[in-house]
Amino acid sequence: MTLLRVCIVFLLICLGQVGPAQTRMVGPDDLKPFGLPGVWFDARSAPEAVAGAGAFGPGAKRMAGGTQLSSLIARGKAQGFSGLIYENRDRGHSTLPQELFPGLVHLQYDAELIRQKADYGLAARTVIAAPLVGNSSTALTRGLGARSLMRLAMTIPLGPETAYAQYVSDSLYLYPEHRDHDSRDLYPANWPYMVTSQGSSGSDQPFLRALLMTLAAFSAETRAKLVETHQIAPTLQMILRRNMAGINSDADYRSGLAHPTVFDGTALRPDRMIAHAAAMSPDTVPPRLRLRVESEEFRTSAGLMERSELLFTTPSAIARLWRDYAFRREMVVSAEGSSDANGKPLRFHWELLRGDPGRIRIEPLDDEGRRAKLSIDWHDEYAVSRPRRDAPVLLTSRVDIGVFADNGTAQSAPGFVSVAFPTHQRRSYEMREGHMRLTSIDYDAASRSAEFDPRLFWSGAWRDEMDYDDLGRLRGWLRRGVGGEATAFAADGMLSDGRMVHYDVENPALPMVYTWHAD
Repeated sequence: MTLLRVCIVFLLICLGQVGPAQTRMVGPDDLKPFGLPGVWFDARSAPEAVAGAGAFGPGAKRMAGGTQLSSLIARGKAQGFSGLIYENRDRGHSTLPQELFPGLVHLQYDAELIRQKADYGLAARTVIAAPLVGNSSTALTRGLGARSLMRLAMTIPLGPETAYAQYVSDSLYLYPEHRDHDSRDLYPANWPYMVTSQGSSGSDQPFLRALLMTLAAFSAETRAKLVETHQIAPTLQMILRRNMAGINSDADYRSGLAHPTVFDGTALRPDRMIAHAAAMSPDTVPPRLRLRVESEEFRTSAGLMERSELLFTTPSAIARLWRDYAFRREMVVSAEGSSDANGKPLRFHWELLRGDPGRIRIEPLDDEGRRAKLSIDWHDEYAVSRPRRDAPVLLTSRVDIGVFADNGTAQSAPGFVSVAFPTHQRRSYEMREGHMRLTSIDYDAASRSAEFDPRLFWSGAWRDEMDYDDLGRLRGWLRRGVGGEATAFAADGMLSDGRMVHYDVENPALPMVYTWHAD
């Protein structure tokens, strides 16, 4: 069902002990209207209402970083698991054993909410206002909509807005990539709102344990500061990325190696993550990054189908789909809305994380880098490196630019500007009259079995050959169908004889394959 608004649910947590771990039961009567359609709130879900013993199970000490964290808790250097929530959203398929961290609160849903599937799969309708790490080791596996839960969140109405709301409400969810990141990166964007693991069921478990132990390693004072400023999830993301294998400096952290779309569990270093969290004090918490588009050439109606190029615009991630015929697009993006919890002055780093350096220009517009002009040229499909040398080649059709706020002692979680290219089309550009001009597009991806996301892109059984005048202005194009027949089009998309052109789904079973006809 399409959401009308970002559905924010602040869940009532009722004290109770079941077995060795704390559990909290939530039912529909606990949900209160927030004041917007489909939005819910319950102030009693505040972190101080979530009580746990902070205990550490004997089995947990055998995990990487377990002995280290146990010692920190015993010496009063770390707050432990008291006040922390774990939410499993796959009904025990890949869950955290309750005896592992006895002080951790396990969220549970009552029978009515389970009947409504509020407990399963993507957390698309709930945001919990307390420090939470959750997981669902599931994916959509059938039909044209098959995809991982992170790609689902990126491509459904209000999915990105809900993910951002969770991110700034101290919740961080983990999902497996399940075939979305094997030989080809199928994600249209990158963002810091979730953690996605390489692999399928169970691949999220190492991240789940490492992130929960990292969260438990903060001192009570530092965690209180992070909760006060809604920086729990961003700080976990920063610590995860700053301490992966191969990331040993601030410069490494601002490189593409630290910010893949999907994370490989073999690169985790839980002991370093725990130490980083334990060493953080209230006056060294990272700054909060916020992005805003000031101007751009991406449009709400572009390309042959006149569809929007604005996939989503959220304060920590901006995503665009390249549909226009132009070879170069420009944006001006501002980070002026960023802030530091301790009032420290900020400077900003704008880094190319993924893409051809010869086709991307990043121009800071002030000394601190609060604003930047981004110029991006068309990219064909290309290969990106992976952390593991034995991993297969990974193809991508996306550019990522990372933005980092720096307060002199800590750097923020990343913000992203992502652009996805429809490389399932075969585009040719040539230099004409001093400018790169599109000369042809082969739209027939279906006949070539070219992979693309049917929620975002489409295929048509024809090829358009562009025609320009002596000044380099588009006059129209010649369309060639499967049989080689040619039809002349004007630059406005009508036939050269003035007739209107309409595009229709060729087969309802294949809603991304189009045909065309004229009046």
